[in-house]
Amino acid sequence: MSIVDDLKWRYATKEFDSSKKLSKQQLDDVLESLRLSTSSFGLQTWKFLVVEDSSVRQKLLEHSWNQKQVVEASHVLVLCIPTDFGNEHIEKFVKSMAQTRDVSLESLDGYKKMMEGFVSRKDEKALKVWMTNQVYISLGHLLTACASLKIDACPMEGFISKEYDRILGLGEKNLKSVLVCPIGFRSSDDKYANAVKVRFPKEDLFIHI
Repeated sequence: MSIVDDLKWRYATKEFDSSKKLSKQQLDDVLESLRLSTSSFGLQTWKFLVVEDSSVRQKLLEHSWNQKQVVEASHVLVLCIPTDFGNEHIEKFVKSMAQTRDVSLESLDGYKKMMEGFVSRKDEKALKVWMTNQVYISLGHLLTACASLKIDACPMEGFISKEYDRILGLGEKNLKSVLVCPIGFRSSDDKYANAVKVRFPKEDLFIHI
């Protein structure tokens, strides 16, 4: 199948088959797709929690507008931003780049200063918005990868972030939840699985200049 066929196949899964679980290889592939996500400057201003524990997921359910995907899916991914992002993160990234590409730290000094300057010009609110936008980019990678792997997913903004943060101990990890995405395999009872996808026609969306 082509990538277009894969994207036509996917939908925001409402009912998962709780008896079906991702294999280790499937989960590894999904997580690798997140690791390879595009990000501004390549800085990767995010962390991803993989929630498997059924008792924890049951606690999350009431703070997810009771959307049962949270407990029925194979895994629940919680996409987060750091609350302590600063020059230390940039320093770590630059060191990783130097090591990975076998170049000197000195040769990356201009790039490092450019990133530091970009971040320094943002106040706390603007920095949070910027990092949150990066997480949405990673969600796009995740959904596309899942479609290609024939793994179902349901991106969710409908949850209470502060309660997720409390239950998952994110404050202690200097993290804040932004998005939730259960992944697994659709139930044969999901009435939306075969619903015709509704999208505006191309002429309503694209302007060629």
